[in-house]
Amino acid sequence: MSLLKPRLLIDDVIDITPELLRTHGLCGLLLDLDNTLIAYGSYEDRRELDAWVSDLHLAGMKLYLLSNALPERVRYWTGRLGFDGVGLASKPFPRAFRKAADAVGLKPEQMAMVGDQLFTDVLGGNLNGMFTIMVRPLADNALPHTKLARRIERLVLKRYGHAWHGRAPHSAGR
Repeated sequence: MSLLKPRLLIDDVIDITPELLRTHGLCGLLLDLDNTLIAYGSYEDRRELDAWVSDLHLAGMKLYLLSNALPERVRYWTGRLGFDGVGLASKPFPRAFRKAADAVGLKPEQMAMVGDQLFTDVLGGNLNGMFTIMVRPLADNALPHTKLARRIERLVLKRYGHAWHGRAPHSAGR
């Protein structure tokens, strides 16, 4: 399998259910922050996120935030959402992925890395033997280098014949 090929494409992180995770033998999620859980740079709550996190916790799923965002921003959201995480993770390099799996007491193959970028989230998850789930970015408001990466991502996904599963595409303002 290619290191840039996600195992699953999903429209929105909240479409990931405990049942879906169990189907793939998974017990936990490593979650990207920006444009995966919330819009890039946002501090606005997504109401549906609280219920989703609660459902996963009740199902016994382990959650950990793994982000390249600044540690202060990650601390805000881990405190807000009620699970641990780390900022400036240097994704896709393997060290942070291994430490995150250790932090929740799971083996990498028991976890899915969920994120909106091929070259950080999917590549890093695949390098570590994790199930990888790519979600559609919540917003278009990304850094210039991310916008360039998105163009390349579309070509890679097209090469693998991947199509998005789930609801209609996100609007730029969501």
